[in-house]
Amino acid sequence: MRESNIKRETHETKINLSLALDESDPNLTIHTGVGFFDHMLTLFAAHGKLDLSLNADGDTFVDDHHTVEDVGIVLGQAVKEAVGDKRGITRYGHAYTPMDESLSLVALDLSNRPFLVYDVADLPEKIGDFDSELVEEFLRAFSTHAGITLHVKLIHGKNSHHIVESIFKGLGRAIRTAITVEEGNQSIPSTKGSL
Repeated sequence: MRESNIKRETHETKINLSLALDESDPNLTIHTGVGFFDHMLTLFAAHGKLDLSLNADGDTFVDDHHTVEDVGIVLGQAVKEAVGDKRGITRYGHAYTPMDESLSLVALDLSNRPFLVYDVADLPEKIGDFDSELVEEFLRAFSTHAGITLHVKLIHGKNSHHIVESIFKGLGRAIRTAITVEEGNQSIPSTKGSL
């Protein structure tokens, strides 16, 4: 089974995370203290068919930044550890994901070369109580610590909740494709012989 357990404790956050990639009936338990973020992470994990248990206790009395960024760090580390040596995986994944009037593209490569291109313009400063700039902060932390080249592009959209929901669902769908092991394939998906 491809799985991982990661703990991170700093003066700002305390996070416990368990992840399994191959459960036939995945369970989701997500508590970060940031309601909108919990909703987005639930969508990510559900559409990625990931078994995810996440408990984060952060200094949200300051703001949500530390919690969101540190969850991105830990989730990225968990994905990287669970995928292992990457033998037989598809490696690449992408998803065009509509959410009502919104449409986004998420494309990624489990390349071990972290990079984020985030092309999402004109989100309002807040989505409810959530700082919309934290979407990019989460994606940067996640892609860096997972070793993922990640491109996120908003094709069109008006409702900020729908836009971000489209992105998180697409991230889950793209991850699911990329981590899928191709039957009978035990090779590293690179002409270099390693990733």
